[in-house]
Amino acid sequence: MKRQRGSLKVLITCGATWTRIDEVRVISNISSGQMGHLIAEGFRRKGARVTLIEGPVTHAWTGPRIKVLKYCFFEELAVLLNKELANKYDIVVHAAAVSDFKVKEPLNGKLSSGKALKLNLTATPKLIDKIKAQSPESFLVGFKLETALNPQTIFKTVKSLFTRSGCDLAVANSLKGGYKGFIMDADGKILERAASKQSLAKALVNILT
Repeated sequence: MKRQRGSLKVLITCGATWTRIDEVRVISNISSGQMGHLIAEGFRRKGARVTLIEGPVTHAWTGPRIKVLKYCFFEELAVLLNKELANKYDIVVHAAAVSDFKVKEPLNGKLSSGKALKLNLTATPKLIDKIKAQSPESFLVGFKLETALNPQTIFKTVKSLFTRSGCDLAVANSLKGGYKGFIMDADGKILERAASKQSLAKALVNILT
């Protein structure tokens, strides 16, 4: 997907996502938001108009010339994403680590500590599955994080991003034993391999511009 620099309008999601246990506790994950920041900076440097939907991150984005919209909870991300997709982005990079589970019935108030607790979890909707329906002309990039990756079977890891979510490109990555990332197309071809988040982000931006 090559376009004249400066003409691209890009939407990027990044960071962790919270779901409530009670009024003070949440279920979260370890996403730092760094990958989304690196991609956003890469597009900014090439003159794209970038909007960053940023969840709870290790360090909030403070760079110039990027519109930042903040969320913490799954429901807030869903609302922001739905609203922004109406703005007809050329590229949507959905790099946020979206919560896969939520407590079926979050509790009011604060749970008492000091005793065992069982949580009844239910799956959250897959937000990425709705993006193409809302913005069919956007070029969609999805991310899949696994504990380990086998290059021989890696396409199975991301296949649902193409068949169910309608992604145009997918990134499979792993943190075990050091970062490893693969950019793949819908035919299962590995377009790029990367051994760092920085090189993965640079390669992805270059492919898309």
